[in-house]
Amino acid sequence: MSAFLSYLSSRLAAALTTLLLVSFLVFTLMELVPGNCAERFLAYKDTQGVTVTAEDIRAEEIRMGLDKPYVVRWATWVSNIVFHFDLGESCLWRVDVTQLIGDKMLLSLGLSFVALMLTYLIAVPVGIVSANMRDSWFDSSLRIISYLGLAIPNFLLALSVMLFSTVFFGETMTGLFSDEYRDAPWSAAKFLDLMSRAWLPIVILAWSATAIQMQTVRALISDEKDKLYVTAARARGQSGWGLLWRYPAKHALGPVINSIGYDLNRIFNDLPIVAAVLVLTDAGSLLLDALAKSNDQQLAGAIIMALTATIVLFNFVTDIFLALFDPRVRKGFF
Repeated sequence: MSAFLSYLSSRLAAALTTLLLVSFLVFTLMELVPGNCAERFLAYKDTQGVTVTAEDIRAEEIRMGLDKPYVVRWATWVSNIVFHFDLGESCLWRVDVTQLIGDKMLLSLGLSFVALMLTYLIAVPVGIVSANMRDSWFDSSLRIISYLGLAIPNFLLALSVMLFSTVFFGETMTGLFSDEYRDAPWSAAKFLDLMSRAWLPIVILAWSATAIQMQTVRALISDEKDKLYVTAARARGQSGWGLLWRYPAKHALGPVINSIGYDLNRIFNDLPIVAAVLVLTDAGSLLLDALAKSNDQQLAGAIIMALTATIVLFNFVTDIFLALFDPRVRKGFF
């Protein structure tokens, strides 16, 4: 048990160190953007007809703490996130970032996690069946489908679906809500409306991840099936799906479990461009807007940190689950 706690502590330390390094990198990139928050906000006010002087900019910098050393500002930003769950203030909107991204972040996480679940619900059993029916017509068909998943980017699939639905049904299938529910408060009817439209971005986000995992599971199972311990099990009279699930599948799925966090990261990476194509009102579209249009580095940095923290936490959980699932890993700490 003490060995397990040592393993747990080392993984937790690695996760916290990763978050600290990422926070430093994100904050540094935020600082490298030309002009600080005070200058950009007052420049925006200037375009609205408000006269801005150098004294106004200096006063705003002092109010926002931009006159303090770089390391102090980074430490303050990190401590506010950790101890107060305060992601800071948007450069342009001058409101709490949490208020801006609240529901949008939950929508993004929901879409991503459901897409991840769909990926593994399809890829794991289909990959196992494909490996067990190696070189059959079924296996060949699945390999062609998985190659299409690898070859066609998610944004191109989204554009194709939009074009098809527009031409044949007169509906673009964009957005997560119908017009009547877009700005309405949450209710059972709004949730059902979300469910009726969210399936498309979920399927598109899961598209390439499913193709990759199908190939991975098939390769791992195929490799395990040819090993001596499986041959020995067959010699003892075991056969069929019972043999497949008890030995090759159990040993091969360890790396698949370990890759869940990477697939979540892949889905998160695809989210902004899919959100832009499908006109989704989620954190992905907000991040794209903050990076490419408004140049709001505080908002962009907060969203990136929130997504990174989710991925790191998920990787930590999958590491622990893998240790409990795989006896080869368990031997190292039990």
